[in-house]
Amino acid sequence: MQKALSRCLLGALFCASALVAAALPAISADPPAGTLSGAAAFGDWRADRPGLRRHIAAGDLPAPYATKSSANGPDIVRRPEGALPQVPPGFKVEEFASGLDAPRLLRVAPNGDLFVAETDHGSIVVLRQDAARHVARFGYAAKLSGPFGLAFYPPGPQPQYLYVGTTSAVLRYPYQNGDVAPRGEPEPIVPTLPVGGHWTRDVLFTADGRHLYVSVGSFSNDQEGGGFREDRRADILELTPDGGNERRFATGLRNPVGLALHPATGELWTAVNERDGLGDNLPPDYVTRVHDGEFFGWPWYYIGAHIDPRHQGEHPELRDHIALPDVLLQPHSAPLQLAAYTGAQFPARYRNDIFVALHGSWNRARSTGYKVVRIPLKDGKPSGDYEDFMTGFAVGGNHVWGRPVGLAVAPDGALLVSDDASGTIWRVSYVGKR
Repeated sequence: MQKALSRCLLGALFCASALVAAALPAISADPPAGTLSGAAAFGDWRADRPGLRRHIAAGDLPAPYATKSSANGPDIVRRPEGALPQVPPGFKVEEFASGLDAPRLLRVAPNGDLFVAETDHGSIVVLRQDAARHVARFGYAAKLSGPFGLAFYPPGPQPQYLYVGTTSAVLRYPYQNGDVAPRGEPEPIVPTLPVGGHWTRDVLFTADGRHLYVSVGSFSNDQEGGGFREDRRADILELTPDGGNERRFATGLRNPVGLALHPATGELWTAVNERDGLGDNLPPDYVTRVHDGEFFGWPWYYIGAHIDPRHQGEHPELRDHIALPDVLLQPHSAPLQLAAYTGAQFPARYRNDIFVALHGSWNRARSTGYKVVRIPLKDGKPSGDYEDFMTGFAVGGNHVWGRPVGLAVAPDGALLVSDDASGTIWRVSYVGKR
């Protein structure tokens, strides 16, 4: 299987070498003063606080198995009375909606309605806020197989369809602004996607609406045992809106959960959950720009040309053709959805920066994640550092009361954050002086 997959990859890899070289400097830039870097940047949840910056570089990585692999999943507890997530000075957090069934990916419709994937429940709900800020809730669809990705087509103010990425297919519903129930039965645009293993399927259109991206994670952690089929997996697929002309846009991405377009550059971004089992601090998860034909190393390599010891000696011909991710995150943080801030409510320095929801670790002795981070950009380019923005969900040991998943910018410029542990969508607004 590995030999077959390697043959499929090679054509794309060699033609992408120029793009890979162009991506290398972004992650090696010197971090700003006061940023945690080197070994200090790995840390755990106890150091988290709004405004704290970290910069992890490829040269900071420990050796494989420097620590034992841990199984330390979160213990979900009730939110303490009066507890709210912590945000930087000048920002305010409040409940937008509560009592949801594990809300995950969020997408704002052109008319301002918020569509929410309740993945575990197999449903999609619509939340509509009125002028008095009361939120009405409508059940849009039910009995779906793991709905996650949501996208409106065509891009712009007058969509005709809602696309839904489920575990096993991409469906589309006839849709017009204001719909809170389907206008007809869903049409299977991509009738079959591989099932099992990593199951989230995000969907996203290019700005011109000509292409549809679909993220598909791997079946296995690292192709252990050699018996897993990884066809059409660990990839971002590109198709036309009718589901035709499928091809592999980018490969070697263990689990590219969330997808987003940068509003100024038009570049595709993704948040990737890297592999487990190599120790507490290996390898980092990452957020990165993705270009056509790039290969990110999975399963044979990680974070550039670092060899996975479970694949020692395999495919040396791929070593010099691996794209290096833009921003390395604390290992095992589990980044899920990401969003560019396109509102006008936050201070100007936040405009077009990338926000990322970190769902939290299980494969680490001391927990990481359970927060929302910001990736500051300059002219659309990252320097490799990231900043804690929304923290406070962890309360001690491995006890947590919230796990961020989805992100969306509301029409009024607030940032909406879904938390599938407490069943809440949080609203973050800016109330400080400008």
